[in-house]
Amino acid sequence: MEVPSRHRPLLLLAAVIVAQVLLLAFQIKRGNDVPLIRVWSAELLAPSQSAGNTVISKIVGFWYGYLDLRNARSDNRKLTEQIGELQLKNEQLQGQAAEALRLTKILGFRQENADVPMLAAQVIGANADSNSQTVFINRGEHDGVRRNMAVITPDGVVGKVFEVLPHTSQVLLITDRESGLGALLAGTRTHGVVKGTGDPFLSLDYVNGEEKVADGAEVLTSGEDRIFPKNLPVGVVEWTKAGTPFQRIQLRPAAHLDRLEEVLVVLSDQPFKLRESETTSSQGKSPAANEEKNALAASTLKIAPPASSKSAPQTTVKTPAADKKPAIVPPKKSSTTPPGGTPQ
Repeated sequence: MEVPSRHRPLLLLAAVIVAQVLLLAFQIKRGNDVPLIRVWSAELLAPSQSAGNTVISKIVGFWYGYLDLRNARSDNRKLTEQIGELQLKNEQLQGQAAEALRLTKILGFRQENADVPMLAAQVIGANADSNSQTVFINRGEHDGVRRNMAVITPDGVVGKVFEVLPHTSQVLLITDRESGLGALLAGTRTHGVVKGTGDPFLSLDYVNGEEKVADGAEVLTSGEDRIFPKNLPVGVVEWTKAGTPFQRIQLRPAAHLDRLEEVLVVLSDQPFKLRESETTSSQGKSPAANEEKNALAASTLKIAPPASSKSAPQTTVKTPAADKKPAIVPPKKSSTTPPGGTPQ
C-alpha cells in the first residue's frame, strides 16, 4: 500500500522524532544508573506480565489441586484402613495381655495352694434360662470331674459342679436360688449360711441379731457342707439389717461371676490357707472368745441341691438346747464314691 506523497514528509518527521526520542532514552539514565528506555519498557510490560502470571498460576494451582485432591482421597482411604487394622491389633493385644494376667494369677494361686489338687478349666457357655444361673466348662468325667465338686477362681467361690458329661460339665453358680453353702465371718468366725438370691448378690442367713457385723467384712467358706473347702473367699458384706432372732445380711460375691473365663475345679475338700489379712484379724482373740462366737443360732439349717437332683448330699445343722453347742451332722455316705472322695 503506497503512502500519498503529501503524507510522506509527515511520516518521515514522525519517524525521525521517534528515533530521536529512543536515542535520548538510551542515553538518558535515571537513578541507580538505569537507562530510561528500560524504565519505560518495564512500565509498559509489567501489567500484562502480572496478569499473565496470575492466570497461569491459577491454572497450575487448579490442576495440581485437583490431582492432590484425588491423591488425598486415596491416601485417606488407605489411612482409614490402616487405622482399623491397628485398632483390631490393639484390641487383640489387650485381650492377650488380660488373658496373660488372669493365667498368671491362677498359676500363682495354684502354687500357693500346691497341696490342694485342682483342675483348670475354661468357661465355654452359659445357660440361656434367666431363672437358672449356670455356666458350662470344658472339663468332664474323662478329666476326673465329679458331681458336687467346688468350682472357684483366685478371687473366690464360683459354684459347684451340678451335671457331669464326658467332656463338659455344668456349674451351678452360688447366686442361683437353689444354691447354698456353709460360711463364716472372717473376723469373728461367726457361722452362717450363704444362699443365692437369683440376683448378682448373696444372702447370709442365720446370723444372730445381736452379732455386730460391719459393712465390708469378709465372708469365707466354713467347710461344713462337705462341698466347698474351708477358708475360700465367698463375698463381702454390703449391708446389714437388724432382725430377731436373725439379722438380714447381703453380700457382694468375691468372684466376678459376670465375666468368668477361666476357673479351677477343686478335686478334694482339703482346707485352703488363710490369707494374711484374715490371719492378722483373728490374732489377739482368746480361744474361749472364738469358741463362744462359733455358736449357731439357727434351729435347722439345710443346704440342698436343685429340686431336679435326688442324689445330692445334704448337710443338716441342728441347734440343741441353749446351754449346749450345736452339732454338725455329716451327710450320709452314698453307695458309690468316685475317686477323690466326693460323694455322688
